[in-house]
Amino acid sequence: MPAGVGRLYGVGLGPGDPSLMTVRAVRVIAEADVIAYHSARHGRSIARSIAAEHLRPDHIEEPLIYPVTTGTTEHPGGYQGAMEDFYTESAARLAAHLDAGRTVAVIAEGDPLFYGSYMHMHKRLADRYPTEVIPGVTSVSAAAARLGTPLVEGEEVLTILPGTLPEEELTARLASADSAVVMKLGRTFPAVRRAIERSGRLADARYVERATMTGERTGALADTDPDSVPYFAVAVLPSRV
Repeated sequence: MPAGVGRLYGVGLGPGDPSLMTVRAVRVIAEADVIAYHSARHGRSIARSIAAEHLRPDHIEEPLIYPVTTGTTEHPGGYQGAMEDFYTESAARLAAHLDAGRTVAVIAEGDPLFYGSYMHMHKRLADRYPTEVIPGVTSVSAAAARLGTPLVEGEEVLTILPGTLPEEELTARLASADSAVVMKLGRTFPAVRRAIERSGRLADARYVERATMTGERTGALADTDPDSVPYFAVAVLPSRV
């Protein structure tokens, strides 16, 4: 790697409560020259809100604003094409800082390499610059903690599924799982709920929204209003035992 380039950090911030950030995450943010974070087009970033008390006036901030989330796009390559171009352009912006010798911390809620947007920067930059990933508490761990529900024990296997899977596949995987967590709800919630019901596990399924954050909501998934479910909510299906 070229001498004099900056160092890239993927910094996991944990599930939302700033007190659940690791000491290492706080130190890396304090030492960084550039703080980058992903956000929707409205400009608000959950990651930035978690780390806000550790940001300095002299930090260079790089908001990486998604061109599309759940809406439509006129990009000739459709949603996938728009996102690929966005990740490529975002990586180029960070590379410019790294080439100038600046330390760049890409902050991310949860863990950077667990369903996180940081991984798209990592894949494009980690082979070109010195890089370190700071792990964070995942939403799965936070949800189980807030429910007070053990997810697995002994020889059991935990299955983690994205709610964007086809309903038939979700149903089959849930029916055979010891315990499971379904992520990425929001618009997928009606299909996820049907899959859970068809797998015979609706009575035990729990719903968690904004775990450890202001506005946290938990309850029986069967009683959850589908019109009020955000994308980042999760469904928890505890062990059958």
